[in-house]
Amino acid sequence: MNGCVSHTLCLSLILVSLLSNVLAWSSQDLHCGACRALVDELEWEISQVDPKKTIQMGSFRINPDGSQSVVEVPYARSEAHLTELLERVCEKMKEYGEKVDPSTHRKSYGRVISQDGTKMDLSGTKIDGDVTSRLKFACESIAEEYEDELIEFFSRETDNVKDRLCSKRTDLCDHALNIPHDEL
Repeated sequence: MNGCVSHTLCLSLILVSLLSNVLAWSSQDLHCGACRALVDELEWEISQVDPKKTIQMGSFRINPDGSQSVVEVPYARSEAHLTELLERVCEKMKEYGEKVDPSTHRKSYGRVISQDGTKMDLSGTKIDGDVTSRLKFACESIAEEYEDELIEFFSRETDNVKDRLCSKRTDLCDHALNIPHDEL
């Protein structure tokens, strides 16, 4: 009898350990996917702004010499525009779905509605309210927690923002450093 209880207890502990690993992977996959989707959406929104559009920044006070310290900067990467984008960009998560890799059981997230109207391959993609609401919540959490970093990265043109922000700066995707950008 003792052997049976001990054996059952061992199996239960192994099962709990495996389940907690799966849940940790799932959470990590979700947050990594949300970060990468957030970066994609911000890059897209910035690219849609007329590069000639500017915004005045600086002080509007008149200096003693009669001049003003106002500078015109490109609107697309201005702090004002980026802050506005961060307030609404996570709404785009409703246009994403979830894929599960059959061999690793890891989850990735991608658009189910293209930004330019091209047809998309949605085979194996799970599209439902639960997926989009979890992704949106993760996106909002990341946008809030890393707002300063997001504004810092996007206020100037930077290469590999996904890797630099989602992997190196935040560790949200430390497991995914070897995954090509278009797979997530």
